[in-house]
Amino acid sequence: MTQVTRGRARVADHGGGVRSIEVPIPDNPLGHTLVYVVDTDRGPVLVDTGWDDPASWDTLADGLRRIGTDVADVHGVVLTHHHPDHHGLSGRVREASGAWLAMHAADTAVVRRTREAEPGAWLDYLAAKLAAVGAPESHLGPLREARARRSGRVLPGLRAALPDREIVPGDLLPLPGRRLRAIWTPGHTPGHVCLHLEERHPSGRPGHGRLFSGDHLLPGITPHIGLYEDPDAATETDPPPSSRLRSNRGDPLGDYVSSLERVGRLGVAEVLPAHQHAFPDAASRVRELLAHHESRLRDLLTLLSSEPLTPWDLAVRMEWNRPWADIPYGSRNIAVSEAEAHVRRLVKQGRAEAIPGTHPLTYRAV
Repeated sequence: MTQVTRGRARVADHGGGVRSIEVPIPDNPLGHTLVYVVDTDRGPVLVDTGWDDPASWDTLADGLRRIGTDVADVHGVVLTHHHPDHHGLSGRVREASGAWLAMHAADTAVVRRTREAEPGAWLDYLAAKLAAVGAPESHLGPLREARARRSGRVLPGLRAALPDREIVPGDLLPLPGRRLRAIWTPGHTPGHVCLHLEERHPSGRPGHGRLFSGDHLLPGITPHIGLYEDPDAATETDPPPSSRLRSNRGDPLGDYVSSLERVGRLGVAEVLPAHQHAFPDAASRVRELLAHHESRLRDLLTLLSSEPLTPWDLAVRMEWNRPWADIPYGSRNIAVSEAEAHVRRLVKQGRAEAIPGTHPLTYRAV
């Protein structure tokens, strides 16, 4: 890989007609999203686009110019998932180039629902979800205050572009002159996909091509496991009742584990993730992540063996990379959903159960 640093955009050449551009994420410790540019016989195709922010847009445009092309030349955009640091700029890219946008149907459905939501309704929905898992009033208060202000400010991701093509798992994507196959890898989001470039590594390194892994497989970060919306809930503008919010039918951690195992069996020569850096040994990283989540499950089961707890209680007691008191407000929302995803997995495995009639819903070890 050749690293090129000139001006604003940091560009890397990964060989074989694949380059990456570091597109910044404002006010986020991740720093940037790696947007990949894949040469095709019809022009460049992007894998993800970055956050919808003026500085991010300028960096993406500058990076494309530095590798000898332009936003207007983009032929298509393949989106690994719907999160705003991946999907945010896709609408602007389409406006500037006429490019098609492709996403898995499950994440397109999330985009469609959130586009219909007003910020106030979304805040109501989030507050109801947090209350259902045991969040205290001290945490819910700021959401209710934000709702009462009715600022009209559009929250990130609520106006993301609606994709016009569907990524079908197992199919080759329409990249003329390339072999890029979609692999459905739910867990981080319901429609997350990895993209297998079924071409010999340009260095001759042994292995079955390269993998654009999005947020599914990262070299030094454990991806967040997302809680999928209840499929019975029509839209975020019509939030489901608490009985639906407390449903435990979904098992996103189980989905993620299965997806990890599937990716680990590919035997790719190199992983090209959306954050951090490229790395060679996918199977080893998969084993590390599987061990991490099993350790998490054992820790939660130990907590539930001592006393019944809500997902919020579990999150407060879990071990994070800093004390709970030091975790920022928004990150606590992510932490509690992570706790709930793990306890749902324990329920699916028959190692824990929800206590009937409790509100917020409380769990115990079996």
